[in-house]
Amino acid sequence: MRTSTPIWLLPLLALLAGLAGCSKPEPAAAPPRPVRSIVVKAESLAPSATYSGEVRARYETPLAFRVAGKLAERRVEVGSVVKKGQVLARLDEADLQLQAAAGEAGKVAAQAQLTRAKSDYERFKALREKNLVSEFDFKNAQTAYEVARSQFDQAVAQARVGDNQAGYTQLIADANGVVTALQAEIGQVVAAGQPVVTLARSGEREVQIAVPESRVDELRRATDIAVRLWAKPEKAYPGKVREIAPDTDPVTRTYNTRITVQEVDTDLKLGMTATVTLTGAGAQAVRLPLTAIYQTDAQPKVWLVDGNQQVNLQPVTLGDFVDNDVIVIAGLKDGDRVVTAGVNRLVPAQHVKLIEGE
Repeated sequence: MRTSTPIWLLPLLALLAGLAGCSKPEPAAAPPRPVRSIVVKAESLAPSATYSGEVRARYETPLAFRVAGKLAERRVEVGSVVKKGQVLARLDEADLQLQAAAGEAGKVAAQAQLTRAKSDYERFKALREKNLVSEFDFKNAQTAYEVARSQFDQAVAQARVGDNQAGYTQLIADANGVVTALQAEIGQVVAAGQPVVTLARSGEREVQIAVPESRVDELRRATDIAVRLWAKPEKAYPGKVREIAPDTDPVTRTYNTRITVQEVDTDLKLGMTATVTLTGAGAQAVRLPLTAIYQTDAQPKVWLVDGNQQVNLQPVTLGDFVDNDVIVIAGLKDGDRVVTAGVNRLVPAQHVKLIEGE
């Protein structure tokens, strides 16, 4: 016997059938996440530094008179170009000429004394051979002769010193160069050895720089040194460290260093401002912004974008931090594309979209 459905259940069954036909569609796949990225390229991480300095001559000689006196004449000014043998200044020579004349007179007097003593000695020698004078008198004559000879030698030497000193009244350039400083004026009494003119010799040129004590070792290891003039920065001159001061400057606490400029030309003038760039030897590595590093444990990683525009984590080894960047010394190679922003919002195998222009 068939059982019929109660009439009151029919509306409920119809409602259930309608709800079954209205199930939700499956959600659409999420769109790729836009990311910023860079293609890495290994580069030399050689340390470099730049210092400012001044072009100086390799040899700067303070010239002075070898005798004291009053400065009577000065024939050069700062910036004067001089030749070897040129007279730069002259002392009042009156007193020195008198000393030279006195030395010459002393030599003449000593010569006369020597002639007389020699004559006496020869006469006493002849008499002694005939036993006409005592041994005592002969020895006295011999001694007088030797003393007169020594006095004559002394007078000759003093006369030569006087002549030399009379010639020292002229200050003469010992090399070609340029006058860079004057330390005495006409009428001034100068002592022997007191600097009067500073001469920068022609030829080699150097740049003097001040290096902090923390970078002296870096300076010694520098393999490439370039010197550029502030007036002509487009040209680089090769340089070489010639001298590092053994002690620091008491005021600046830096080491004065001389950089020899090689291949000197006419553009390199004394007193010019120059910059010295030092570059040392370094290994090849990759430099990334700090925002590219993803680290959830002790192992730093980066997100690599593959050819399918998917990202995956790559462990890396970090080196030094430089400003807002970090040096990656292992784990990456040339051509790898690394995500540089938004690394904390990515998951492995996630599709990404490169921002246009990267």
